[in-house]
Amino acid sequence: MYNQAPLPSDSGVVSQEIFIPIDTSAPPSAIGSRPDHPVPREGIVDRSTSPIPTNKFYANFFLGAQNQGSWTHPYSVSWAKGSGNAKSWGLSVSHIDANQRAYAPNNPASYYINPIGIQSIIISASELGSTTALTTDSLTAFSVEVNLSVDSGSSPVISYPLVQGMGFVTGIYHDSTPLIQSSVLFRQVTRISDSPKSGVFKYKILLEDGNTWLLYISSAKGVQLDLQVLNSSIIQGSSKFTGVIQVAKNPGDTFDRESKYDVAAGAYPTAVEISGSVNGKSGNYSLQWIKAGISSVTLLMFALPHHLQSFDTSTSNSKTSIQLQATTKGLATGVLADSWTMIENNLPDDLGFAPWTPSLGSLTQLSSGAKRAVIDSGTIELSQDIDSQTNLDSMYFSGKALAKFASIIYAVNDLGGDVALAQAGLAKLKTAFSVFTQNIQKYPLVYESAWGGIVSSGAYVTGDAGQDFGNTYYNDHHFHYGYFIFTAAVIGYLDPSWLPVNRGWVNSLIRDASNPSTSDPYFPFSRSFDWYHGHSWAKGLFESADGKDEESSSEDAFFSYALKMWGKVTGDASTEARGNLMLSILSRTLDNYFLMASNNTNQPANFIGNKVTGILFENKADHATYFGLNTEYIQGIHMIPINPSSALTRQRHFVSEEWDTYFSNGRVDQVVGGWKGILYANLALIDPSTSWNFFSQQNFDFGWIDGGASRTWYLAYAAGEYFGGSPLFGGNSLLTSVPSTWRSIGREAAQLLR
Repeated sequence: MYNQAPLPSDSGVVSQEIFIPIDTSAPPSAIGSRPDHPVPREGIVDRSTSPIPTNKFYANFFLGAQNQGSWTHPYSVSWAKGSGNAKSWGLSVSHIDANQRAYAPNNPASYYINPIGIQSIIISASELGSTTALTTDSLTAFSVEVNLSVDSGSSPVISYPLVQGMGFVTGIYHDSTPLIQSSVLFRQVTRISDSPKSGVFKYKILLEDGNTWLLYISSAKGVQLDLQVLNSSIIQGSSKFTGVIQVAKNPGDTFDRESKYDVAAGAYPTAVEISGSVNGKSGNYSLQWIKAGISSVTLLMFALPHHLQSFDTSTSNSKTSIQLQATTKGLATGVLADSWTMIENNLPDDLGFAPWTPSLGSLTQLSSGAKRAVIDSGTIELSQDIDSQTNLDSMYFSGKALAKFASIIYAVNDLGGDVALAQAGLAKLKTAFSVFTQNIQKYPLVYESAWGGIVSSGAYVTGDAGQDFGNTYYNDHHFHYGYFIFTAAVIGYLDPSWLPVNRGWVNSLIRDASNPSTSDPYFPFSRSFDWYHGHSWAKGLFESADGKDEESSSEDAFFSYALKMWGKVTGDASTEARGNLMLSILSRTLDNYFLMASNNTNQPANFIGNKVTGILFENKADHATYFGLNTEYIQGIHMIPINPSSALTRQRHFVSEEWDTYFSNGRVDQVVGGWKGILYANLALIDPSTSWNFFSQQNFDFGWIDGGASRTWYLAYAAGEYFGGSPLFGGNSLLTSVPSTWRSIGREAAQLLR
């Protein structure tokens, strides 16, 4: 399914497949193993030995009380578990319109949230009650099967195949008595005499909130099932039933949309096969649904805005007029097709370690003054104690520090031209990195086989689920491990002989966070990156009333950049191509959903003035961070780390709007600490001259540099962006001199380093 041979493109050039296993062997022996994990696999029925996805949309079904929501988009579903007006034990289905959202009272609103717990339609059975047990099986990156049984020792009476984007919510009955319920209450239930197709029967349901839902029945035995309205909250089947019941919301109750549902009724998706390939600057990925029910019927699936923008012609021609509001991503559009293909035509294939712009590519030529500044700053910063800054009790902060020094060394070597200084720093960086490849840091990594992944041992030792931002519980793995992968790419670039011994360790981190193949028996496919949503989810094994979330869109992109660079350095064409495609997709999705320019139409009009979503959940957006409400925190967490790919994902028109909203006219200088440096480095994307002047000033305060950043890289980045020719400032004779006091300090530091 994922391991396919390279395909020839239309031009005859062989395209690179991107879903090829990196490795299928056990993680390196230095990474210990254990069979247990603090979070139990609640209700998971293993029908295979595959590792279990931890960061996917359905995780609430196996976490905590198992009754929080799961967002398939545009619908959400949850186990009613005896709650609500209906007191049902079935699966509750909800869809929220934009006018139902709640907003913060300020302007722009600092948050918006979609209501939860609205049980519009509940697909249940008379046999279910207080002893009902919920189990899950067939857990994949895009789908899961949820089962409800009379009790924990019984076979399921209803199974629900849940797939991202599904057009209907489907219940598969196993010789049980259908019970359709609503806590919103039924106003009118109408049986439609004209069957939409042979073997499929139809009802129209009007709820007390004015919304119309369609219900379709497909009998496995071809026997018609009659439904009886018992009261305003209960519709009951006339007998036990084996077959399928499907429900869908018909927005506006229009005939045109209803006819499209009629066409698709009787078929449903159960899983997804993904494929993809890259050829230079062009890449594509396809979703092919595994279908059940009536095989001749074409599926109705919902596409998000970024899908519509990148559909190929055939898929685009399959769009319908059905549109339903998604919770945090604009309007979802119904598509009648059994597969979709999305195309990205501007992959950053020429992106490297140097400053870069989409129009000019890599920018490696600095003036003599800029080179001196980079070397002098690098001399100072490479004299620091690398070991003490990197050997910490946090994979996140250790990784950031390692990546910081890697960027300094690259800048000194390639942009500054001081190979000797770079080699001295590289030797120290290798030593610091070896602490982790030997797994002798304070909280060593461990492969745990209960879920299937590499985690920090921190929470095992301390009992604190929040240790290292929840790494042990699979939070933020793409954030944490991306810094290590990038560092390894720089080391391997500067010293290829280092790669053979360390490749397996680095690849294990990639396999944990972004495994490209289902044939790998040790890690789930694509733990973090969601190929339906086009970005990653950071939340792991934590129950959440608002679903999965992500706080740092920029660190999400940095992981893909690190992946690309590791593939490039190691000669792994598939990994490099996949990183390129992920970056291009992220550039699209961040622009649509996270980084809100004034023309954004997918986020609420009274919210886009915040410029960034803050923490984007599946069910809400909160202009905040988990660590504070300062403006520089909220905006800056979507900037870090400033790196060559920032120019791709943080588009200039957005950066300019954000700067004018929060930081222009001297307001940036009111910011203190390392966030000030982050903001000025981000400014290099639109005003590299001012950025350079800030970092090159005499008596520079190193307190303005974050622990995961460096003055050296910021100088190199600003200089590179300047000479690349910003639309605001053309490249001419900038950066010709460096303060003599700075050069003197640099020479003294050099003696310590060497």
